[in-house]
Amino acid sequence: MTSITEYGPDWDKLVDEQGGVLSTGAALRYMTPGALEWRVRTGRWQQPCRGIVVTHSGTLSSRQQLWVASLWAGPGSALGGLTAARLEGFKGFEDGDEPIFVIRPQSRVPRGTRPSLNIAVHYSRHLGEDVVHPARRLPRTRIARSLVDAAAWRRTNRGAAAILAAGVQQGVVLPEHLAAELDRRRQINRWVMMRAAVCDIAGGAHALSELDFLNYVVRPFGLPAPARQAARRDAQGRKRWLDAVWEEAKVIVEIDGAGHADVMRYWDDMDRDNEFTLQGYTTLRYAAFMIRYQADYVARQITQALRDGGMTW
Repeated sequence: MTSITEYGPDWDKLVDEQGGVLSTGAALRYMTPGALEWRVRTGRWQQPCRGIVVTHSGTLSSRQQLWVASLWAGPGSALGGLTAARLEGFKGFEDGDEPIFVIRPQSRVPRGTRPSLNIAVHYSRHLGEDVVHPARRLPRTRIARSLVDAAAWRRTNRGAAAILAAGVQQGVVLPEHLAAELDRRRQINRWVMMRAAVCDIAGGAHALSELDFLNYVVRPFGLPAPARQAARRDAQGRKRWLDAVWEEAKVIVEIDGAGHADVMRYWDDMDRDNEFTLQGYTTLRYAAFMIRYQADYVARQITQALRDGGMTW
């Protein structure tokens, strides 16, 4: 039996790049059918489904599972949604039993029986280089497409908006790239809601709590639109970013999410509030849950502060 090390550097590169997960066609370029069958039959290798082998007998790693799903889906397919987005650095939204998301061309039939993995298959008429990243060894959709798909496949509108906002907040995508992706796909599920959410995000509302502030407080209660994620200089000349500000009334609203449990951030926010108070601003702070569940209370306080500051609308 020919040893693996004798198959040469091309073999070593292929196995390394794909984590030891190969199509049988690729393996047979280096060995005879008998040699391949012997390795599987003796348990040295495993075969998660017809047409795919793995060059060890142990538990598959997460990345190896992605390769199995990708090869099973067939040429022209790509990982998509949250699966693809995480490969590009997106974080969060892990579910206990989340599937591997795969997008296949509508004409493509996956090879053999489905592997014993949790795979969710979606279909697309077009998966060219403008959709699938040409430079990634593990085929995946580009980040804007991945996040838009993930949002469209989410169970709720709120979950969809959260994914889009998190992508911008984490710095893995720009709002204009999300907008361009949506403008190319006007028939996608939740298009109207997602396009509006991206407009809000582009306006500075990068966190879901800030989107909620617009959708639960500002618009329903007829408040004038604030400047969002606005840059202002404090008394020391430092640039400070404010969640929402009405400059005419000198009113600032800050929305505190889970990140404000961090002591150093809390102290920094306190210092910022004090600096702007000394400049004549009124700062109102609200926990994110109040925006969603006590919107009328929040709106009443902001209305009073704006009117006390001389604003009319």
